[in-house]
Amino acid sequence: MNDTPESPESPESFGFFESPGSSRASGAAPGPAPLAGLRVLDLATLFAGPLAATLLGDFGAEVIKVEHPRRPDPSRGHGPSKDGVGLWWKLLGRNKRTMTLDLSSPDGQRLLLRLAAEADVVIENFRPGTLERWHLGPDELHSVNPGLVLARVTGFGQFGPYARRPGFGTLAEAMSGFAAITGEPDGPPTLPPFGLADSIAALTTAYAVMTALEGRRATGRGQVVDMAIIEPLLTVLGPQPLWYDQLGYVQPRTGNRSANNAPRNTYRTADGHWVAVSTSAQSIAERVMRLVGRPELIEAEWFATGAQRAAHADELDEAVGSWIARHDRETVIAAFEEAQAAIAPINDVRDVFADPQYRALGTLAEVPDEELGTVRMQNVLFRLSETPGAIRWAGRPHGADTEAVLGELGVPAEEIGRLRKEGTL
Repeated sequence: MNDTPESPESPESFGFFESPGSSRASGAAPGPAPLAGLRVLDLATLFAGPLAATLLGDFGAEVIKVEHPRRPDPSRGHGPSKDGVGLWWKLLGRNKRTMTLDLSSPDGQRLLLRLAAEADVVIENFRPGTLERWHLGPDELHSVNPGLVLARVTGFGQFGPYARRPGFGTLAEAMSGFAAITGEPDGPPTLPPFGLADSIAALTTAYAVMTALEGRRATGRGQVVDMAIIEPLLTVLGPQPLWYDQLGYVQPRTGNRSANNAPRNTYRTADGHWVAVSTSAQSIAERVMRLVGRPELIEAEWFATGAQRAAHADELDEAVGSWIARHDRETVIAAFEEAQAAIAPINDVRDVFADPQYRALGTLAEVPDEELGTVRMQNVLFRLSETPGAIRWAGRPHGADTEAVLGELGVPAEEIGRLRKEGTL
């Protein structure tokens, strides 16, 4: 890990914002962020690579976001904006310093190698062969920094028949089998309305980077992380390959139902809200049946296992659904809680903001922002009792820290002016 003098123009000078609920330390003051001193160059765009860098930055890594001078990360323009400021970027770009650099130009390549020489991690998601064409491939990067970890995040990986195809999370959601099992039995395969595959790949990439860094402790050498977005989601889907290999079983679409237990579904309350019920444990299933006034079903021979209950889902859904339909949501949830049965409201984002459990956890943090005043967004991903993470600032404007970062490299102001005039910055 490298230590860099803190620039007076860098966001660190804005102050360290410790998010509500970010620590559970009792009495003792939290220690330094666990990844303090780790330097990460984020060369990636949309969305897995940048989110992996965000996760590292949340726990203290110094992340430098490198964007093209004229083609910034498209996430800056994705989704709604306020006063011309993209809101998605405020989340994805948090805890990152931003600079511009044209990596296709000789001067840009020279400066990137200088940055890489002082970095611990580079994250990129260009099509395979692009960095090599720019003379910035693993050989060149490791020649200036043998300990560098290079994380390469692509749709299909660095080799194989699909490697050079354009790849996005949507394609991973389709190829992995996720879409095939999602949706109603008589409906079409269903894609998620958010970046599921990208987000899971981001979590996996952050884990892979930390694993590679731990390996460096033993060997002194960095290595290449080859992250194909089509793979992590397949792991998250569970034992489908094993089922098919051993039994020839192909999991069908079951809607909200499960082949492993019942009742398990969404149900509408008398006041028009929705709740979700799960009975993965036998004891919970029995409590639910007593609660809804159908204890006789517990005595049925088929009620003894989750798979057998799933085969009688119609009967169980009718019993649970008709009871829930006669009561408002508040009454339903209170009754389930009193019976120690598993239930949750189906929240939209308005409900998430008001939910007392999320409030207690500090799941949504208020973050001061130089462009929008204060913004609320998801807090850091988990709580550490001794060395908590924190949101230090929201996503910065395009190229806001270019001069500061290059100044720390020792690039003279007149050269920075020349590079900016020539379009390298």
